[in-house]
Amino acid sequence: MKFVQTDKAPSAIGPYSQAVVVDGMVYTSGQIALLADGSDDLLTQDVVAQTQQVIQNLKAVLNEAGSGLESVLKTTIFLADMDDFAEVNEIYAEAFGSHKPVRSTVAVKTLPKNALVEIDAVALVK
Repeated sequence: MKFVQTDKAPSAIGPYSQAVVVDGMVYTSGQIALLADGSDDLLTQDVVAQTQQVIQNLKAVLNEAGSGLESVLKTTIFLADMDDFAEVNEIYAEAFGSHKPVRSTVAVKTLPKNALVEIDAVALVK
């Protein structure tokens, strides 16, 4: 088992790792739109900007683990408001292109730091 840590994505804001690699698989923690500058500042713009930042954070963690978006098998999207589904889905579709991993999307009461979106992933290591 290998724990993943990169300064190209925000540090964990609790007692957990950005990701763990086990038996050729990487399991990421949920990513929210925190900036990777060490400030723990949440990108406070709209859900589109937050989703773009979440995808960038997820890519950085996956890359550090020896994987990438093209190797993702499953994602879970957590939304603070299901009314944001269409906008988040559009950014997600752009990021993944023709690669379409299985996915669950759920609405939640709140997310850490009052984020609008959080995404985690399970992927193959290349």
